[in-house]
Order: sequence, then structure tokens, then C-alpha cells
Amino acid sequence: MPIPLDKDTSARALSSLRRYCAEELDLELRELPAQLFLEFILTEIGPSIYNQALGDAQSFLRDRVADLEDACHQPEFGYWNRSTAKRPAR
Repeated sequence: MPIPLDKDTSARALSSLRRYCAEELDLELRELPAQLFLEFILTEIGPSIYNQALGDAQSFLRDRVADLEDACHQPEFGYWNRSTAKRPAR
């Protein structure tokens, strides 16, 4: 499944791809070959990048939730522990 891009992002990606080929590979890509190449990249490589990004986001959120649990936890039924420690021994 290709990663969908909106029209503006697709146009900017095509421009960047064509510029890269021209400047780095000394290869002039016309519009149709550039579109086909971009479609190939989005179909073949895009899902791997997408899956990695999702995994990174899940790890980040899992870490934040763990921090939240520690930060928001309040000890329960601690009154008697405090009272006993303050009372003099009999």
C-alpha cells in the first residue's frame, strides 16, 4: 500500500527528487519518470518508514505513560504510619 501524499506535498517531493537526481546523479528526470519513481518509493519503502515511525511513537508514549503513573501515584492509608512514627514509645 503506498503512503498517500496530498497534492502540495507530492509536488514538493517530485521537485526535490528531480533536483536531487540532477545535482547529485547528473540525471535529468522528466515529470512522468519522476512521478513513477516517487510512487515506487512510496509503495515499496514508505511502509517501512511508516512502521518505524509508529513504533517510535508507541515507545515514546509508553515511556510517558509510565512516567505519568509514577508522578501521579499517591500512597494510600499512610495516616497510621505517620501517627505511629510521631508518637512517643510507651
